[in-house]
Amino acid sequence: MNFVEELTWRGMIHDIMPGTKEQLDKEMTSAYVGIDPTADSLHIGHLVGVMMLKHFQAAGHRPIVLVGGATGMIGDPSGKSQERNLLTEDALRHNQECLKNQLSKLLDFDSKEDNKAVMVNNYDWMKDFSFLAFIRDIGKHITVNYMMAKDSVKKRLGAESKTGMSFTEFTYQLVQGFDFLYLYQNMNCKLQMGGSDQWGNIVTGTELIRRKESGEAFALTCPLITKADGGKFGKTESGNVWLDPERTSPYAFYQFWLNTSDTDAEKYIKIFTMLPKNEVDTLIAQHHEAPHVRTLQKKLAEEVTIMVHSKEELNAAIEASQILFGNSTSDALAKIDEKTFLSVFEGVPTFDIEKSALNKGINIVDLLTENARVFPSKGELRRLLQGGGVSMNKEKIASLDVVVNTNNLINGKYLLVQKGKKNYFLIIAK
Repeated sequence: MNFVEELTWRGMIHDIMPGTKEQLDKEMTSAYVGIDPTADSLHIGHLVGVMMLKHFQAAGHRPIVLVGGATGMIGDPSGKSQERNLLTEDALRHNQECLKNQLSKLLDFDSKEDNKAVMVNNYDWMKDFSFLAFIRDIGKHITVNYMMAKDSVKKRLGAESKTGMSFTEFTYQLVQGFDFLYLYQNMNCKLQMGGSDQWGNIVTGTELIRRKESGEAFALTCPLITKADGGKFGKTESGNVWLDPERTSPYAFYQFWLNTSDTDAEKYIKIFTMLPKNEVDTLIAQHHEAPHVRTLQKKLAEEVTIMVHSKEELNAAIEASQILFGNSTSDALAKIDEKTFLSVFEGVPTFDIEKSALNKGINIVDLLTENARVFPSKGELRRLLQGGGVSMNKEKIASLDVVVNTNNLINGKYLLVQKGKKNYFLIIAK
């Protein structure tokens, strides 16, 4: 597989330095992508760079993940309007281990082949580098004029900037440039990849390699991922979509991709899956013939959920989806774990009741009007219930005489009440 051609049809190349394709055609090449360890989990915004490395490894080349322990202590000005909080070394090391565990699902770190993935931390080679040594050995090779010409610097120094730019952030491109130089010298790394906002930092590295080593290095960036409606990719009302199941449940993760718009799904299935071109083209054609079936969204959600989580988590997410949108049963409801259950019904109205009150049992009418005011009046409840419009735990309430007790609780804690087809209420017994 030709890496550049693969990324081209997927729409994953924004800028590419001349000679990059020829270098990759010539020999197995090492390339790196930098990831800031500002959290103990990746989010889906990181997936673009990881997918570039995944395709790179599939093409027979060696991917290097650079965890920015040192640069994480500085803060990258690219795309930022202000400086960010800096992290301690302990926090950075913890985050690095967590990221390695997640990345091991996406890249092969254990292969016996020469192109097995490698993770490095730039703190390891920066921590003992004195300031004087740095400005003597590195700083003298890049002029201030060169650094000032970068968009990331000009924006922060421009009239619209209220905060200006610290010397710390101004030197970021030099530190990142030195990363590339170090990997070039010690790991024969000749390519750096990243988002299009990183182009200026990346080419500083290629320039440093050229001036200090008289060597040739290359740069390749992908477009920044956007949504068709102008919203920020990877953001929901509750924040980032994380790869860590403790931060974003596999169900919520699956639903994010499933709810992608038609336009975005057509773009995302190329970027976030490894599906070959002929299969992607077939899926897009099928989707155009019957958009309402949401063929693209379903396949996209399946592929990404399996890749990040597992086939088992995908099946659990699909089963959980049936609770809201299909003819699910009380048995299916009882099978899902508490975290997924709460994820499915996040945001629905909730009522708290004393668990002890259920020991003797409570009549359904009293429960839904007095203990938990799901219905404003007993008359409204009776009318809807007699018309078959009230369900508890996905089963229709057939009689006004039904008594609810602790045996009815899901996970020993919850009662799911449904008014009509779409209105859900959660009663929590504490």
